[in-house]
Amino acid sequence: MTRFPAPAEVVPAAELGRIHLVGIGGVGMAPLARAMLGRGLPLSGSDIKDSATVQELRALGATIAIGQAPENLDGVDTVVVSTDIPAGNIEVVEAKARGLRLLHRASALASLMPGYRSVAIAGTHGKTTTSSMVTVALRHAGLDPSFVIGGEIGETGESGHAGSGDVLVAEADESDGTFTHYRPDISVITNIELDHPDHFADVAQVRAEFQDFAGRLEPGGTLVCYADDPAARTIAERTAARGVRVLTYGAGADVDIRVTDVSTVGGFPVFTLVTAEDAHGPITLSIPARHNALNAAAALGVALALGVDVEPYLEGVAGFSGARRRMQFLGEASGVKVYDDYGHHPTEIASVLSAARELAGQGRVVAAFQPHRYFRTNTFLHEFGPALGGADVVVVLDVYAHGEKPIPGVGGDVIAAETGLPPEASVFEPDFDRVPQRLAELAAPGDLVVTVGAGDVTEIGPRLLKLLA
Repeated sequence: MTRFPAPAEVVPAAELGRIHLVGIGGVGMAPLARAMLGRGLPLSGSDIKDSATVQELRALGATIAIGQAPENLDGVDTVVVSTDIPAGNIEVVEAKARGLRLLHRASALASLMPGYRSVAIAGTHGKTTTSSMVTVALRHAGLDPSFVIGGEIGETGESGHAGSGDVLVAEADESDGTFTHYRPDISVITNIELDHPDHFADVAQVRAEFQDFAGRLEPGGTLVCYADDPAARTIAERTAARGVRVLTYGAGADVDIRVTDVSTVGGFPVFTLVTAEDAHGPITLSIPARHNALNAAAALGVALALGVDVEPYLEGVAGFSGARRRMQFLGEASGVKVYDDYGHHPTEIASVLSAARELAGQGRVVAAFQPHRYFRTNTFLHEFGPALGGADVVVVLDVYAHGEKPIPGVGGDVIAAETGLPPEASVFEPDFDRVPQRLAELAAPGDLVVTVGAGDVTEIGPRLLKLLA
């Protein structure tokens, strides 16, 4: 259970006073900081090291200390932390000693929602891409939404923004259960599956917390839900039974937004979205992977809930160029195309490799996978190998620990041995710095290489391109 249960009431941002973000340069905190600064809220923060992100936030007006200390809280009214910040952190301890308001990041984001038509997008997979797609489409439709997303929009590099419009888009991360802190006008559930076993005991708890998330809509709100997922469908049915408006999407005949006639051209999805009133298509996306047709259907559900002009909105969906580290094209050298993806769950890996297969055409798919955290790797240890078997050649790195202690018998060597590929095509490489060279030796002109994982495997692609150049 999280240390920060959902608060009884949301404190409006204007009542937070001077705000201090602990770990302000982090992937979750930085977008929140950008949105707060854009709103003109007085903001300070701290981080353990300087970075380009910290420097950017300073330029936007934040006062940021490198290193954490009690004096960093002088003049502060509200301290914001993420789940990764331990209870013994010196600034957390000091905040409690001074009697300052202490909020989880999710509660602070919830504080930005009053006064907006707020959209919270959740799901085990696809929430970053869908949140980014919705944001870009709203902009294309002439709105200037505020947004706080856990990844960077590819075409602008933004992850947080305070817009002039009346819509706020938030990626609702379920990993620690704090997505139940939001009180949105529109909620989206893209799918439900077990992940984050450090928080969720089993899939039943995952489903229960998504049900809680769906139940926290503001009066008059709308739930947009992927009805081909049995767990999500159950939540949609229960929500509709309470008299709440529900828009379902999927490939089934009984949904409100049906994805039909799905194909690919050059690896990019082409499809039609059918509602009771109209058929929109064919739509050709600018990002690969068939599952993004479903993300586009979810995005259309948001547009219908908001009452946005659908035609320019869907033009924005079609033109969306992706989010960073979501099947991101890094470049091509010596006839080898290199992509990077954040996938760290067996379902995500299978989807990534399916998309890579369609992009590669006649070429081979070469994957470099880095397992993320020992706890997750242990839970899905014998599922990673079969998922990676969708590639032609696999290089498996050792586990990216993220501060966790190793678990005996849990490592990349086990995964590499279970891909079902020939031994010479499924190798374990524990030396991180050797991976680019191994990939350069294994890849041939016409092949597609994709680096996969939530850790520092993202650094491999640029190094590989330099070796191949």
